[in-house]
Amino acid sequence: MDVININEMIFSLDIGTRTVIGVVGELHDNNFKILASEIIEHEKRNMYDGQIHDVNSVVNIVKKVKEKLEQKLNIKLDKVAIAAAGRALKTYRTKLEREVDSSTEIDSRLVESLEMESIQSAQNSLDEKTKDEDTRYYCVGYTVINYYLDGNFMENLEGHRGNRIGADVLATFLPYTVVDSLYTVMDRVGLEVTSLTLEPIAAMNIAVKKSLRLLNIALVDIGAGTSDIAISRDGTIVAYAMASVAGDEITESIAKTFLLDFDAAEKLKIELASKELHKFVDILGLEHEIGTDEILDRIDSTIKIIAKEIAARILEFNDKAPSAIFLIGGGSQLPRLNEYIAENLGLQKERVVIRNTSIIENITNIPEQLNGPDAITPIGIGFYALENAHRDFIEVKVNDQKIKLFNTKTIKVSDALTFIGFNPRKLIPKKGEDITYYINGEEKKALGQSGEAAKIYVNDQLASLERKLKNGDSVRVIEATQGTKAEIKLFDCIDIYKKIIVNNKLLNLILDVKVNQKTVFDNIRINDRDIIEAKEISYVEELYGQLNMDKDVHLAYKAGELLNNDYVLKNNDVIEIKPLEESKEIKLKQENNNTLKLIINGEETEIHHSKTSFIFVDIFNYIEIDLSKPQGELILNVNGTKAEFTQELKENDRVEVYWKN
Repeated sequence: MDVININEMIFSLDIGTRTVIGVVGELHDNNFKILASEIIEHEKRNMYDGQIHDVNSVVNIVKKVKEKLEQKLNIKLDKVAIAAAGRALKTYRTKLEREVDSSTEIDSRLVESLEMESIQSAQNSLDEKTKDEDTRYYCVGYTVINYYLDGNFMENLEGHRGNRIGADVLATFLPYTVVDSLYTVMDRVGLEVTSLTLEPIAAMNIAVKKSLRLLNIALVDIGAGTSDIAISRDGTIVAYAMASVAGDEITESIAKTFLLDFDAAEKLKIELASKELHKFVDILGLEHEIGTDEILDRIDSTIKIIAKEIAARILEFNDKAPSAIFLIGGGSQLPRLNEYIAENLGLQKERVVIRNTSIIENITNIPEQLNGPDAITPIGIGFYALENAHRDFIEVKVNDQKIKLFNTKTIKVSDALTFIGFNPRKLIPKKGEDITYYINGEEKKALGQSGEAAKIYVNDQLASLERKLKNGDSVRVIEATQGTKAEIKLFDCIDIYKKIIVNNKLLNLILDVKVNQKTVFDNIRINDRDIIEAKEISYVEELYGQLNMDKDVHLAYKAGELLNNDYVLKNNDVIEIKPLEESKEIKLKQENNNTLKLIINGEETEIHHSKTSFIFVDIFNYIEIDLSKPQGELILNVNGTKAEFTQELKENDRVEVYWKN
């Protein structure tokens, strides 16, 4: 015997309902070479639907398998690769929608939060359905089937805006007890678990080549008690399912039809795939000699029931018939079953095939006892462990809480938060309340402040929900906050200091302000739904009335230009109002366009105007100075002397206009 490299060797165990299969292999020239194998049947019913019920009995069987392999290879086995039964998984599909702020662009954080909330919705549905089982489940994988924006299908939500977003999610859950019981058995036998995966993943890994996993393929492992289904698409497993019918239904049908005990019926069932004629004695002592076709005809209805149930479960989780179906497991060898499954799915019968170990690539030295389709999973467990030299369970801390996550895919921060039931809405900042108010009947809105987004740290380094986790990582989440409520004061709504200069005199344009029908003078805080009424001089026509001037015998000017009665008055406007006769004279003089050179604040400036007389107040139309906000003492000088608003300016006058602190 060749020398075994312990470091390159793997011991895998498939603990099934009927048998425990042990395989020892090593990596040899990039191939998985099988060194030894052992199969031992349970002496009694220790397993139900892939889950350990009698721990001590399973420990004894596993111990026997381990010892026989150690004797064959003359080595000590202390590490093992195992798999949790796919039949223990539960898959839920859920659709969830959420209101969002239409003014904010949808980003990846919001989409991930929606997905997390969808998974938790599925978790809550599962918890409600299994509340009497006293079993804790957690998510081991999910796939987003569709996104929705305002009720319409959307391939990708990021970058869009809308009022409502939604996601249709398929989530898969595993009971914690399945993993705990497997670890308990291995611990009692003295084996350290170096790899733990799911049986469907291990089987898919070798039964379906990587190049084929991009296709929509269903792998069905038909065992004794159940038929486990894994569905692949786009290179990954997107769903798990289980049909509660399998080989035992056929055994029971044979036993009832031909009056045989269970063991004799089981033996006859197995031989249906390899013999044409069968001799057996029933419980009455009568001898029978019957052909395979006749036996199949008499149990045909049971075969059709199994096929129909498997097909129905595939359609439930795949929404349509897959491209192909691969059958493995002992029950898959039953004649006619593959044809009936194809018929129920509307597929050609050639698209439903039985896979045995002969099609496995990169596996050598397969013994005869491992040639059948029932050996796919135990070999796959070992091969998967070699390909993935890391534990499929990682332990991390989330806000000081230790959790163990099943690594069926790259584990991210979002997976860890989903596991502990963290409310994803706590990741998204909330905007403070808006304030709606009214000014002279027109609705206005003051917006609340945006809150601060959640902060996520991995090992004290700022991270995101997409950050990949490894064993031993520590995650800390600081929840998002809500922004402050909008705050606005009266003078933010009404420019109470809005004024103009009329004929060298300041005039406030805001005459009266009422809030909720009460006159207000102070800069009070405005509350939601407050009604503000402001009496204001808005137009030139209203200005005439306020000054008790007859609009028919007066004209208003700004910078020498005549203003219409509907001119809207602006803050800091400088207005001249003249009697009609004087205005006619001004109009005639304006026909001449003049140029005036002035020195303004030390700089020589050339002013072009069409006025007969250019007065001091006209200068404000040619310089920039903010008169609305006092900034000290306002200096207004002409040639070093305090100016008058109506003072006429002459060539080369020195003008000073500025704020003195």
